[in-house]
Amino acid sequence: MALFIVMMGYIAYFNIAESRDIIRNPHNGRQDSYADRVVRGKILDRNGNILAQTIVAEDGTETRQYPYGNMFAHVVGYTAKGKSGIESLANFELLTSNAFFLEKLKTEFQDQKNIGDNVVTTLDVNIQEAAYNALGNNKGAVVVMEPATGKIVGMVSKPDFDPNTVAQNWETLSTDETNSVLLNRATQGQYAPGSTFKVVTALEYMRENPGYDAYTYNCKGEIQASGVSIHCYNGHVHGEVSFRDSLAYSCNTSFSNIGLSLNIGEFRNTARDLLFDSELPCELPYSKSKFMLKKDANDADRMMTAMGQGKTQVSPYHMALITSAIANGGTLMKPYLIDSVTNYTGSVIEETKPERYGRLLSSQEAAQLKDYMTSVTEYGTASVLKGQNYTAAGKTGTAEYSSDKEKDHSWFIGIANVDNPDLVISVIIESADGSAKAVNIAKQVFDAYY
Repeated sequence: MALFIVMMGYIAYFNIAESRDIIRNPHNGRQDSYADRVVRGKILDRNGNILAQTIVAEDGTETRQYPYGNMFAHVVGYTAKGKSGIESLANFELLTSNAFFLEKLKTEFQDQKNIGDNVVTTLDVNIQEAAYNALGNNKGAVVVMEPATGKIVGMVSKPDFDPNTVAQNWETLSTDETNSVLLNRATQGQYAPGSTFKVVTALEYMRENPGYDAYTYNCKGEIQASGVSIHCYNGHVHGEVSFRDSLAYSCNTSFSNIGLSLNIGEFRNTARDLLFDSELPCELPYSKSKFMLKKDANDADRMMTAMGQGKTQVSPYHMALITSAIANGGTLMKPYLIDSVTNYTGSVIEETKPERYGRLLSSQEAAQLKDYMTSVTEYGTASVLKGQNYTAAGKTGTAEYSSDKEKDHSWFIGIANVDNPDLVISVIIESADGSAKAVNIAKQVFDAYY
């Protein structure tokens, strides 16, 4: 009798509490049976621009069309050979019709299909286009968010593909191991963070040393410990630097020196506070970031980790989350891509409200880091953003992944309109040749926005 009651209770729970999530699960093949009686709805950007729509021919043949082609390939996704991106995330909504019930009844009696609901995303065509064009032919990714709301307004990954021709080109796309074209580098890419990780190291140093602002270090362009030498980028000698200068100039030797002084256990805790080795709030498939410094790490590992090298791995999306929390006073808003769902006439069916995800750092720590990041744009390595009609803060990064020094990844994380942030951005360019700078891509996105 007890087992019977438990079973009945579970069946009731499954049908009432869990049914919607199960139906929405992209692995649930029953969703697609709705396509027999519903024409798949549109995917729109925040301003109503059509990102995906179903064209119905006179003979009833349906073709999914993506007007912007490659530009939204990874984030909007495709419906041929499976589903990806928002096409997968919002599959249930797109195959559900909330047209007026009498109209639906009439359509069904006439053996015709109802029109599915539209999904209005948080994406912005203008920002996406600016990021897409700025990235050019480089491999890499760009993520742009509103820190105060969590809205993802731009997400670009390259190399890309044309979602209109996925079915025809599937064999080539799915077997291309060299370029991994189908991989969304924004959320699934794993990279050494380079000097962008110095904001994490700086936070840990601040937590361990209340008098952090009194820190000074004499940079001679090289630091040695236990037989290992670390050099500043391009052999620069920065001389006497403060804590602020160390971040502004991205001084490797100073941060290596800081790394040697940190408590590894506490450092790991701070990394976890910033969601390393943790689940990320992400609606799309993603890769977890890894903080790999062990308790018995040697001096070389401590120095390399502190400056963003070593075995630490992170995605551009995760760096955007960290930057968003810093911009928003330490609080991370839950990121989201779907702003609302409407029926085909435009009546709102459901709407997403901004939601607090959690506090990653204190408001005082966030304010101090944002202030230090402002010095990076005022007189440091991102001075290309100085003197614009908007204020900016950020952190550049160069991540070595090969013994070939000409194959570094170029990073930038940034905030636009520092006092009341409008946007945050995370950019990576793979195998940057020295002329391709991630900060320049950020500038083009900010310029387009303002």
